[in-house]
Amino acid sequence: MAPSFHGPLAGIRVVELAGIGPGPFAAMLLSELGADVVRVDRPAAAGTKPPVLTRGRRSVVADLKVPEGRDAVLRLAERADVLIEGYRPGVAERLGVGPDDVLGVNPALVYARMTGWGQDGPWAHAAGHDINYIAITGTLAAIGREGGPPQIPLNLVGDFAGGSLYLVTGVLAAVLESRASGLGQVIDCAIVDGVSSLASMMWEMRSAGDWGDARGTNRLDGGRPFYAVYETADGGWFSVGALEPQFFELLVNLLGVPEWIGSQHDPKAWPRMRESFAAAFATRTRAEWEAVFDGKDACAAPVLTWQEAQSHPQLTARSTLADVDGSVLPGPAPRFSRTPGRAAGTAPAVGSSTAAEVIEAWQH
Repeated sequence: MAPSFHGPLAGIRVVELAGIGPGPFAAMLLSELGADVVRVDRPAAAGTKPPVLTRGRRSVVADLKVPEGRDAVLRLAERADVLIEGYRPGVAERLGVGPDDVLGVNPALVYARMTGWGQDGPWAHAAGHDINYIAITGTLAAIGREGGPPQIPLNLVGDFAGGSLYLVTGVLAAVLESRASGLGQVIDCAIVDGVSSLASMMWEMRSAGDWGDARGTNRLDGGRPFYAVYETADGGWFSVGALEPQFFELLVNLLGVPEWIGSQHDPKAWPRMRESFAAAFATRTRAEWEAVFDGKDACAAPVLTWQEAQSHPQLTARSTLADVDGSVLPGPAPRFSRTPGRAAGTAPAVGSSTAAEVIEAWQH
């Protein structure tokens, strides 16, 4: 069967109430998978350049502080499958577009709420950003070198992994359930919950006594010399992840330090092993080490910049990065054999569509 270019979510209609960070990214992902997403922007932004992460969907303007704006959102929601909002708890209710209002006009709709702290709890109404959310989960404290400060993992762990991806998972699960039951429901997606869930493996290892609170001393945080990064002769960096014994043996042989075979899991040997690995990597440039490890199962790979990643042969072969209207951007993920998604195109200006136009299209 010839592939379809509508994406696996073709036919799913999503209303996104404008926000920042994880909500917009989740809406963009749904759009790349084929959903018809309409973003409801504030009047003050009308006609302006769209913010980042608003690619792949139409923009309408509605002032939710007046009845006409609220009614426009409810008319959209009446014909939609999903509504996404990222306000602080209680704000949507005060604006007249809370779960009771929306489910009142469309009982089968999935109402997806995206926040950092969640809809309840003593911090639910407090301001916060990615760094704050991952801080209270224990995750931020776990990232960094031994003896050094916590290292900020961009806003990938909180906003996008613990937030957007869990929101998308929740939306897909709830839409499936709604199709079976005919009833919608409210999704309370909190970044603190998602990040904690992401760290399930570490929590289990802690329970087993195999992970400590001191960062940079554990199996997957740089605490082992065979799972770390090393500087090369030209100031580049190389990543090493040779956890399994067969990979470790190949690693040390290629580094020219075979004397460490048999000492992989001896904690007393790790300080000297780390020094030995660092000295070995410092003898060649990153490109030279790339040639040494190319095609070898030593679990070693160069640490590339954003610019360098664009020409890596693996990413190039898979078209992981694509030209989208003159910009280099990631393509949709994951891949589908029969209903592939599409990279979200450039977002139109804020308010370039109207609620009436969308409602008219959705009636057919």
